[in-house]
Amino acid sequence: MKKFTTLLLSLFITAITFSQNSKEAKSLLEQVSAKMGAYQNMFIGFSQTLSNQEAGIKEGDEPPIRGEIYLQGEKYNLKYLGNNFIYDGKKLYVINNDEKEISITTGDLDGDDGFIYPSKLLTFYKNGYNFKMGKLQDMNGRKIQYVTLNPIDSDSDIVKVELGIDAKTMHIYKLIQTGSNGSKTTFTITDFKSNQTLSESFFKFDKKKYLNQNYTID
Repeated sequence: MKKFTTLLLSLFITAITFSQNSKEAKSLLEQVSAKMGAYQNMFIGFSQTLSNQEAGIKEGDEPPIRGEIYLQGEKYNLKYLGNNFIYDGKKLYVINNDEKEISITTGDLDGDDGFIYPSKLLTFYKNGYNFKMGKLQDMNGRKIQYVTLNPIDSDSDIVKVELGIDAKTMHIYKLIQTGSNGSKTTFTITDFKSNQTLSESFFKFDKKKYLNQNYTID
C-alpha cells in the first residue's frame, strides 16, 4: 500500500511539473510573439542548413542557403531559394526570377508541405503543438533559451521543433526542425532590424514592371 501511495504521489508531482513546464514554455512564446509582433515592421536576414544522419548528410557539408524577409503585419516580402514571395494580405505572388515566371494564388503559404516558412515564425506554434522548456545555451556570449514543440498530430511530417530565444532581447534566434524522414533543418537569424522606412508599394505586386521584363504571369 505504501509503495502504491508513493507511486501515485510521484505521478501526481510529475504531472504538476509537466503542466508548469508547459505553461512556462507557452508564456515565453507568447512574450516573444508580442514583443516582435509589436514592431511596425521587421527585416530578418537568415541562413538555413540541412543535415540527415541516415543519409550521411552532415551540417556544414553544403554552404548555407541564405535569404531575407520583410514582415509587416500579415504582409511580407520574402527572398528565398532564388524566388521572391510577395504577400499583400490577400494574394501571394511567387516570382521565379530564373524562369521569369510568376504564379498568383489567393491566400498565404499554408505549410502543408511540412515546412515552417520564415513568414510564419511568430504564429506557427499557436496551433497543433505541445510545449516544454528546453535547454539554456550560452552561444557567443548570448543566453539562448530553447522551447521544444512536439506536434499533436502523430502523422505530422514534423517530429520536433526546437525554438531558440535570446533571453535578453526576447527575439527568436534559431529554429531547428526535425522531420519524420530524419532530416534536420536549422534556421538561424543572422540579421535583424525593426521599424524600417518602407514605401507604400513595398508589399504590392507591380504587374506592369514584370510584363515589361517579359515575365510570364500565370
